[in-house]
Amino acid sequence: MSPDHPPGLDLDRLRGLLDRERPGLVHGPLTGRLIEGGRSNLTYKVSDGTSKWVVRRPPLGHVLATAHDMKREHRVISALHPTNVPVPRPVLLCEDDEVLGASFYVMEFVEGTPYRTADQLAPLGPERTRGAVLSLVDTLVELHAVDPAEVGLGDFGRPEGFLDRQLRRWGKQLDASRNRELSGIDELHAALGRQLPDSPAPTVVHGDYRLDNVLIGDDDRIKAILDWEMSTLGDPLTDLGLLVMYSMPLGTPDSPVSTTAEAAGHPTPAELIERYAARSGRDVLAVSWYTAFAWFKLAVILEGIHYRYTLGQTVGPGFDRIGELVPVFIGHGLTTLQEG
Repeated sequence: MSPDHPPGLDLDRLRGLLDRERPGLVHGPLTGRLIEGGRSNLTYKVSDGTSKWVVRRPPLGHVLATAHDMKREHRVISALHPTNVPVPRPVLLCEDDEVLGASFYVMEFVEGTPYRTADQLAPLGPERTRGAVLSLVDTLVELHAVDPAEVGLGDFGRPEGFLDRQLRRWGKQLDASRNRELSGIDELHAALGRQLPDSPAPTVVHGDYRLDNVLIGDDDRIKAILDWEMSTLGDPLTDLGLLVMYSMPLGTPDSPVSTTAEAAGHPTPAELIERYAARSGRDVLAVSWYTAFAWFKLAVILEGIHYRYTLGQTVGPGFDRIGELVPVFIGHGLTTLQEG
């Protein structure tokens, strides 16, 4: 299949749908290419030579509908677009599997850069790097300031018992991929359960909020938050904890999992926490718990990847070294919880 006709994207059928549902939107032949994909949702960039859009659909083959719910993603960006939260403009949702073989949605293409590593941030220099990461905090404050009911998201999740359910869910994920002894992980899970904090008032939470899930423009401002597949209503401090975790150096050079924390000018975790607290007005005294929970969650995710690697189900560079990182994440989680 040619690059202009990537798998999972029938451009003729897509053009027909757009012409019917959004007449006059498309002005020329469509081309498309896969931006990213795999086990997560597939993302394509589509253009008519003048305008550009993004198509999001589930992975090819059989998937759990709840894990790749296009309607939820489209719903949350549609609700947030009129607010101060930067999200791409939604174009349409298609739940007719006849068009592309699965539900999908179309949104505007936003110019910007997702920074994934410290090396990618280096050309910005320390001052611009600092500004970009601080704007990440400010944008998170904007997200958590949205009243879910006011934007039609009052039933977007079940915030009651949110942390307890999250902890149980990731514990089950761990049990599903256990095939070796992992020192400290049960201790971390149990300690998190014993020290469960009281959640503040629920907000829309992104669920995977970090620098490489936002697009940053040439002015170092955040142009769009992407990848809403884990969003729900819940405890806003889970987003902060994850952001803080990604702002802490791993201490493992040449790691296949990278954070941007080593970039010159990157604010410290304490600065990010203080800025969030000052701008949101929320009590962040329990932030160590949320950060430790983020370490635990990532340890479970990495162990799942390692488990699939041992079964020969992963392809690509770096997977052979994921397993050695899991104890590092467990250790950081235990230390964070003890220091908190």
